[in-house]
Amino acid sequence: MATARILGRASSASPACSAAPRPAARPWRRRQRLLSARKYASSTSRRPVSVSDYCLDTIKTYEYENFLSLLLLPEQSRPAAIAIRAFNIELAQVPDVTSETLMARMRYQFWRDTLDQIYKGGSPNQPVALLLKRAVEKNKLSKWWLKSMIDSREDQLENKQFPSVTAVEDYSEKSNSVLYYLVLQSMGLENVHADHAASHIGKAEGLVKLLRGVPFLGAKRMVLLPRDVMMQHSVSQEDVVRGIQDQKMKDVVYDIASIAHQHIEHARSFMKDVPEEARVALIPSTAVFAYLKALQKADFNIFDGSLQKRNSWLPFTLWWAKFRKTY
Repeated sequence: MATARILGRASSASPACSAAPRPAARPWRRRQRLLSARKYASSTSRRPVSVSDYCLDTIKTYEYENFLSLLLLPEQSRPAAIAIRAFNIELAQVPDVTSETLMARMRYQFWRDTLDQIYKGGSPNQPVALLLKRAVEKNKLSKWWLKSMIDSREDQLENKQFPSVTAVEDYSEKSNSVLYYLVLQSMGLENVHADHAASHIGKAEGLVKLLRGVPFLGAKRMVLLPRDVMMQHSVSQEDVVRGIQDQKMKDVVYDIASIAHQHIEHARSFMKDVPEEARVALIPSTAVFAYLKALQKADFNIFDGSLQKRNSWLPFTLWWAKFRKTY
């Protein structure tokens, strides 16, 4: 209809107006516009990118849900949290960017050496390392916790199947819960209840990451699901690799998701004891809970295509949690 109205207006114009030729652009004006466009393109394409922008873009690319959560943190706390999350992504990607186990171990050793340099006042000229150095100097981040992130990743380097749910929880404590400890520390918050909540949220997040990775890892013939739960429901590794969607597989997923849900509920059970200013650091638990609800809606079929789609309501859900001072 809009097109018809525009055409109608054009046809109602006088013949003299419609037939009038458009004046040709003067060469010097055309050249001036071209030079201005080139100047603008050159200045924008060569604009330097800060290490903070680089790390934030990395988080947005690989951990979109955590990217959204970072934007809700107080502005003064955001740089350190960005550094912590970007450092975690660097460690998580080591197996994917190295072709051999030995090369991967060398890469982890590089980050151990980098931590030693940072705590001595130096740093290699690498974006994540530079931003992490600023966070350590400003916020006095625990070296032990940062090193725990490296050690836990290297221990799981060969993608060994977890023998039990407890083993997954232990790994999640060292690789996920520690992220929340560090973010809380960067905000200058020391509270035993906040740390307790962070521990449970990190374990829930680790269990959910394990579930979300099943289709991707199965395509690479890798199975990390805890052996005890698989044996309990008579599910073999080949069943997972082949993407079998029977009730036994759903029962495995249900059991693991239920434990993750229990961790979230436990963390929320003493929310009143967690300082309000600390709750915003724990908001990623809202995204974990949202995925568990989506998994329930999919009848615990981990291979359901709907689970691979981005949750368009998540930005509002996270903002609402911040507004209500919950997690």
